[in-house]
Amino acid sequence: MLETSSRLLSLLALLQTRPAWTGAELAERLEVSTRTIRNDIDRLRELGYPVDATRGPAGHYQLGVGAKLPPLLLDDEEAVAVAVGLRTGAGVAGMAESSARALTKLEQVLPHRLRRQVNAIHSTMEKGPDNTGSNVKDPEIDPAVLTAVAACIRDEHYLRFDYEIPTDVPVRGPGSGTASDLPLLVEPYRLVSWQRYWYLVARDESGAWRTYRVDWMSLRMATGRRYRPRPMPDDDYTDFVLRDVATTGWKVHARITVFAPAQEVLARIHAAVGVVESVDDNTSVLVTGADSLEIVAVYIGMLGLDFHVDGPPELVRHLDTIGNRYLRAIT
Repeated sequence: MLETSSRLLSLLALLQTRPAWTGAELAERLEVSTRTIRNDIDRLRELGYPVDATRGPAGHYQLGVGAKLPPLLLDDEEAVAVAVGLRTGAGVAGMAESSARALTKLEQVLPHRLRRQVNAIHSTMEKGPDNTGSNVKDPEIDPAVLTAVAACIRDEHYLRFDYEIPTDVPVRGPGSGTASDLPLLVEPYRLVSWQRYWYLVARDESGAWRTYRVDWMSLRMATGRRYRPRPMPDDDYTDFVLRDVATTGWKVHARITVFAPAQEVLARIHAAVGVVESVDDNTSVLVTGADSLEIVAVYIGMLGLDFHVDGPPELVRHLDTIGNRYLRAIT
């Protein structure tokens, strides 16, 4: 039979593996009486673990949600994965400080052998740059804004915010959020993280679907008003963001005629590069964009297919420059 401390850890581990256990099931697994299980449940509650109990023929125990976060029970692999993720994770630039605090607390309770593993990984690895990045600084996202927007989506509440688009960004297309002197009121449906940015997919007051850059949003006071959900068909939120940003969301946009079937082009690009439209059996159009001319040129060159570019004029001139540069390199 397990000692009391070991048995409590085993009991807690069982409660975390599935939503509900009967007392008899727990007693059988731990090879103790149901009375011992009741006593151990009381001890877990004293330690801060909220364990709910349901009486009657369908009675069971389940790990509930408490007012405070009790000590977490992680196995070796889980503890190392969380620590490494906190050190190397990316996506919300504004969470760097809170991630560091969480990592410090976790490392304080890691056993020596696991702390050495985490430190070894951290001291011997580096993260290379994303191959679809640019020299544009990542936007700083306030975690409180993400949390507030996510709560409105969860609770189906209208979201009110000011929206300011920087002056160096081109005029937005019909699917994209547009700047306004007045607060915008939308039905929020999904947050999408893509290409170092965060986007909100929402319906505006006219009922049209829009995308909004979260770093351009300034939240107003919560409305507390619920809306009647009208979800996007097939949960197509991510694809909607990809299409919208590819056509209207970058500083540089281009429609590239590619002399190959759409399926062949799709097989050669990552979804983040852009959207492919079929023209005929031998021709397609790649709608793409980036924060700089150089990155658009890289996308086109990586196709490995013949193409033609009509515009924008700045891109045509840039391709002429690098084309001559390549020619000089072999003559």
